[in-house]
Amino acid sequence: MANQTEMKLVVTNARYRKVIAFICGIIVIILMIMGLASTDWLMAAGWRQGLFMHCIEEGAPQPLPFNMQDPPGCYQSRDAPYIHTAAALCIMTLLKNVVATVLTGLGLRSKDHHTKYKYYRFAVIVMGLALVSILIALIVYPVCFVTELNLGNRLTWEFGWAYGVGWGAAIFLFGGVVLLMCDKESEEIYYKERKIVHDNDSRA
Repeated sequence: MANQTEMKLVVTNARYRKVIAFICGIIVIILMIMGLASTDWLMAAGWRQGLFMHCIEEGAPQPLPFNMQDPPGCYQSRDAPYIHTAAALCIMTLLKNVVATVLTGLGLRSKDHHTKYKYYRFAVIVMGLALVSILIALIVYPVCFVTELNLGNRLTWEFGWAYGVGWGAAIFLFGGVVLLMCDKESEEIYYKERKIVHDNDSRA
């Protein structure tokens, strides 16, 4: 009885980890939507650039970055391959994470042990792919930007809060993947132990 109680405690702790992984997935959804909607990925004097838009502020020093001739306002993002690539990877990250989060939620709701772990198995794979996507985007964006610095017409550039949000999403994705992988063996041992105890009771 003591051993069975101990195993139940282990399973309870493991379930809490899956719940936290589910919460991590929800946080990533929020962060990715914020990052995709923002124009504060890259900033300089009078200039803000996001994944889909760039904005020119009133009184921006001339000449404008990348030889732009537009008046102040916000416009569709420049036709730079690295911007489109990063945007596509971030959208893929969001969609994959939504799928992984839904699968985790279905796993938490399932009462069947084998079905539960099918959901968890697919969730950790999809969430892992989401993590790879956002990491590639976060590396490609600054590395490729450096190659066009000579067209920037600014001495000082900085990455804004939206770029930092991307790294925050990557951290939560990593945490979600680790938590989904934790204690799988412990739960399987518990279910085997419970089945053995049940069989013994039946024979008695």
